Amino acid sequence: MCGIIGFTGKKEAQDILLDGLASLEYRGYDSAGISYFKDTGKISIRKTVGKVADLRAICDDENNSTCGIGHTRWATHGGVTNANAHPHKSGKVSLIHNGIIENYHELVETYDLKDQLISETDTEVAAALFNKLYDGNPEAAIQKAVKLFRGSFAFCILFKDQPGTIYAVRNVSPMVATYCEDGSFIASDLTAFIAYSKRYFIVPEYHILTLTEKGIVLKDLEGKEVTPEYLEVSWDVTAAQKEGYPHYMLKEIHEQPAALTRTIAPRIKDQLPDFSEDNIPDSLFEHCTDITIVACGTAMYAGTVGRTFIQSTLHLPVTVSIASEFRYEEPVITENSMVIVVSQSGETIDTLEALRLAKKYTKKTLAIVNVKGSTIARESNYVLYTHAGPEIAVASTKAYTVQIASFYLLACKLGLVLGRIDEKSAREFIGMLQKTPDSIETILKQAESVEHLTKRMIHAQDAFFIGRGLDYTLSMEGALKLKEISYIHAEAYAAGELKHGTIALISEGVPVIAVATQKHVYSKVISNIREVKARGAYVILLSKDEKITDKSICNVHIRLPETPDAFTIFDSVVIFQLIAYYASIGKGFNPDQPRNLAKSVTVE
Repeated sequence: MCGIIGFTGKKEAQDILLDGLASLEYRGYDSAGISYFKDTGKISIRKTVGKVADLRAICDDENNSTCGIGHTRWATHGGVTNANAHPHKSGKVSLIHNGIIENYHELVETYDLKDQLISETDTEVAAALFNKLYDGNPEAAIQKAVKLFRGSFAFCILFKDQPGTIYAVRNVSPMVATYCEDGSFIASDLTAFIAYSKRYFIVPEYHILTLTEKGIVLKDLEGKEVTPEYLEVSWDVTAAQKEGYPHYMLKEIHEQPAALTRTIAPRIKDQLPDFSEDNIPDSLFEHCTDITIVACGTAMYAGTVGRTFIQSTLHLPVTVSIASEFRYEEPVITENSMVIVVSQSGETIDTLEALRLAKKYTKKTLAIVNVKGSTIARESNYVLYTHAGPEIAVASTKAYTVQIASFYLLACKLGLVLGRIDEKSAREFIGMLQKTPDSIETILKQAESVEHLTKRMIHAQDAFFIGRGLDYTLSMEGALKLKEISYIHAEAYAAGELKHGTIALISEGVPVIAVATQKHVYSKVISNIREVKARGAYVILLSKDEKITDKSICNVHIRLPETPDAFTIFDSVVIFQLIAYYASIGKGFNPDQPRNLAKSVTVE
């Protein structure tokens, strides 16, 4: 969850660290800090509760240190206080940490560390343990310590008597590194140093990195040197900047047509789905008897759309499991089951652990991820990259639409391989999928109108989203977006379930966002809308109707383009994203950094 960065090289480190932390702030923004070699044999620390801007305000105007580490925190162990902020220091050791040390209490007792602790964090326990084990040999201390930790961790460590050198090691929690002409960089996310280099490598688990001005040495825990495998990012630094938009979220909403095109276009050959460039063979789909989709949050809701579409179109059993629950259930998976795990970052810890369990049952595991070389991508049998580019806003937008597009492509291929759809139907389907970017562009032109029509949401305490079929699965994502960034209590319900209890919550003026785009249940949804309207609800209706003849049915009508039912979800979700965005800024909040949330969930 937290953001980490380290730099040692030829340039002054302070601004590099602060700028890197600013780009990582979406990973955590409770507090921030830096640690650096100020003089030979001295480590200095600056840290504070608040944002990176608050940290910058207390840093030195002049700082010629060329080696340091930085951290932006999302609190897990201990409250949001200056004492709990990273970096932590114990004796000759200063470090930063992303992850959770589950056995920290046992380590305190076993190694008599209690008197050395001033914070409430597991991280300070780790610093004290490293210091306790340190006898002048950093690698030896790290080798001993990591064998004692139980949990996840990504550490960047400074040793007082090793000036100019950063040591790093990880388990589960992500880290990437690079060496370029300016020096050596390490971070939890390459957005922290992409301004200096597009080349990077994924830090392998349980390997020790030694970073100096002259380069990076990578060794396994036995001391054997390993050559890192460098990758190259396909987007540039401007893709991780706002480029004139007031917020990253609005920019990323507007990037969806391009992201969809990048995701769809490379997978089409002769107007049929083709995954040859992804090294996904047709044999993956052969003999498939059922599918289990595993994900968290927005990715799980994208999976729910995938389930509804695949099951209704191909008549193949599909289950969606919450990743954090999957391992504690008894999953019904056979060797012919396909397990699809979905994660924007490719580092979501619950999803990763679910994948590891699934691989014990089947070799048909497929990851839908956005980040090249991420842990989930590396560990899955097959991977489909979504090519969405960096997503900085905490509330996911473009990741959701490209994940749905990925499910649609997979469904089409699966149907062809299993003989459940013919090539003619598949080509027609792909042709419609290719039109979704243009359809979303039409919706984006309505952004100002959506802001005006939904201003009432700013004053809402509660809101309800209703629909049937695909519209219901979409509603779950709409409700999530609204509560994530505007803090309005929002829930999604299958419209037909209203009279089974939920309608008791409808009172005068309560906003109900209703979606009615599916022809086979359209009249049923309209009846359900009448039920809430009769009880005083303020109804915002999304439909493809050119006009509503009975104007008493809704207070606001937002017309969607005439699109086949299976594809209206792309247009509708953009409306939902805009409603959430404008509700958030209308209430004076920062939609990019909602309270208590961080972008990449790398702790359980």
